[in-house]
Amino acid sequence: MTISTEVAQGAAPDDDDPESLDLRGDISFELEEVNEVLGELVAMRADQKAKDGDLLTARLGISGEKPETLARIGARYDLSRDRVRQLHTKAVGQMIRMAQLSGHRAAAVLSARYPLDARDRQLTRALLVETYATDTDIAATELSYLKLRLAGHAAEDAKRVAGFVTQRIAAWQKKTNRRLAKLHDAEPRATSQLNPWLDQVDWPRAGAPAAIPTTSARTVDSDDDGRGRFYLDKVGRDVPFDSGLEARLLWILNAGDQVETFQEQPAAVVYDLDGAERVHYPSIVAQLTDGRTVLIDVAPLGHVGFHVNRVKAAASRAHAHANGWGWLIWTGSRIGIPDLRARAVDAASERMLRDLIERGPVHWAALREVRAKTGLELLDFLALVLRHEWRWDRAPFRLSAPPSPPPRT
Repeated sequence: MTISTEVAQGAAPDDDDPESLDLRGDISFELEEVNEVLGELVAMRADQKAKDGDLLTARLGISGEKPETLARIGARYDLSRDRVRQLHTKAVGQMIRMAQLSGHRAAAVLSARYPLDARDRQLTRALLVETYATDTDIAATELSYLKLRLAGHAAEDAKRVAGFVTQRIAAWQKKTNRRLAKLHDAEPRATSQLNPWLDQVDWPRAGAPAAIPTTSARTVDSDDDGRGRFYLDKVGRDVPFDSGLEARLLWILNAGDQVETFQEQPAAVVYDLDGAERVHYPSIVAQLTDGRTVLIDVAPLGHVGFHVNRVKAAASRAHAHANGWGWLIWTGSRIGIPDLRARAVDAASERMLRDLIERGPVHWAALREVRAKTGLELLDFLALVLRHEWRWDRAPFRLSAPPSPPPRT
């Protein structure tokens, strides 16, 4: 069945505006199952061709990390941005054919979320909200197209709707630029959004803060066509950003009267993931008017429990405190990490998960059974992961107990 054409022209309506969204209402196990399906397919493709798996994982953010720009992926493989795009497009096409020929469950899962008889406006809005909630703006076109094709939509329909998603993101960026010219009106709202977050900063015990850097530590993809940018008068220059979440935080910092100045991606923080050395670029360091400094990392609410993101957060926190800076994970919601850790969770859900983990790693099918029996919600699950320091890996899903500490000698 062909999707009916209904194009929303101009800027996004208020209910699609990232500044008005709280991620709490847009994360769910249903969305996570879509991502798990994509992860399964990428893993299957990686079994056939490892380089395709690496490319798809990096570009689509399948593991729970942010998608990487084409330029950054190209730098890793010594390829041009256009060549990376070609290889990615080919790998996506092969993955779609593989899913169709194998009768993979992707069709059933995704067609329920992106119905074949849905109107363009409905699909576009659903994909826009998912993009914002998962911080995947850079790969919005590719992810939207892939989801719709796996759901059974024709290639031309999927391409058209994916284009609408990209257009709406661009329209919101232009709308934000216009708002930035009216900072006087924005200041009270920005301050009201920032105040609760400053109460959640993890401050170091002592020490004067080091000066904030004056340049970004990330330069390889500064001109990538997937990134947005706008002029911020507090720093007197154009500031690039990868997503609506990052843009919203920049807007708040630029308009908030407690912030003196800031620098995006101020440091390259080295961290170890299962024996492999990797590099993370925390989002922003902000100098406050009271002399304190805070390093802030944007992490969408639904992703803060992933093992890879928790490892990055621990390394970034250590870097912040070593410089005398506070540390904050900004989730794009009114809910922060301290709120999640303190969240009350149904005792039966917690008991069932603890019993399962004691017997070994928990996989997606077992978690689905827990949800069916107890009504476990994703926020409750996140709270338990953080509270018990369980290890949650995605693609494929695997929940396990933290490693035991080494015996004392």
